[in-house]
Amino acid sequence: MADIGVALFGARQWLHKHPHPLLPMVVTFTDLPPLPLFVPQLIILVHWLLTTWGCLMFGGPYAWANFTALALGVWAVAQKDSIDAISMFLGGLVVTILLDIIHISIFYPRAGLLDVGRFGAGMAILSLLLKPFSCFMLYNMYLQRGGEGPFSSVYPGIGSTSQRSAYQTIDSPEAPTNFYAGAEDKGHTSQGY
Repeated sequence: MADIGVALFGARQWLHKHPHPLLPMVVTFTDLPPLPLFVPQLIILVHWLLTTWGCLMFGGPYAWANFTALALGVWAVAQKDSIDAISMFLGGLVVTILLDIIHISIFYPRAGLLDVGRFGAGMAILSLLLKPFSCFMLYNMYLQRGGEGPFSSVYPGIGSTSQRSAYQTIDSPEAPTNFYAGAEDKGHTSQGY
């Protein structure tokens, strides 16, 4: 897996040095401008409206899955700086893409569909078609809030847009503080293993 990542990273660097006339430049997530603050509200509003209309045709599990994902979106709007909230909303939308494909393919009637049913099915399909675009926008917001990209160790250009210099990992190269310094003075002896 690391060899593929290194090969792709090399190809990306080569494209930056030798641009193709049909491919003017390679855009990474960090190159994109920041999204406005109303984007999650707009995503929730559009998908809520389309899901409500989609429930005219598909009820039950379709409604539960989509409205649960939209409730996670309300949480992401309420907590504007939370990485967990936006990642849960993003994960909910990704899961509902798969679930919507399953619901629509199983419960779409073959014959005898009225106009209301056709309208509801069309809105559910439109919602399904818009979800990858919404996921792309939410992933960009996740990175803006300080989330780590899944390929941030392989591709240095993709990942967190903020630097976390105050954060110190467990595997820090700095020498740990000796908490037992002076323990010999109190009569304690260290045991060698």
